[in-house]
Amino acid sequence: MSELNGSAPASAPRDILTIDEAAELLGVSVKTFNKVLHTQNIPARKIGREWKFSRAALIEWVGAGRSQDFYSPDEDSDEDRTVRPEAPRGEKARRTAGWKIEY
Repeated sequence: MSELNGSAPASAPRDILTIDEAAELLGVSVKTFNKVLHTQNIPARKIGREWKFSRAALIEWVGAGRSQDFYSPDEDSDEDRTVRPEAPRGEKARRTAGWKIEY
């Protein structure tokens, strides 16, 4: 409904997002978003105990990324395309759905 007939306008998307809203915007779980938040350079501010995110900055951050930044040169070669077992828990890094997670 419109303002012309006395009803409230539809709510516009918020410019500042919580971690739940930011994860939803990117289409990932909060758990995955939190891992990326702590391992990548996501534009954000921590205010008190809560993280805040700019909708526009998150969209720009995603758009500025390049898939090749997440793969090492040996993964790009067509040679030796063997399936490697997942690294043991004590390893320094692993990959999760295309995101490089550092421990």
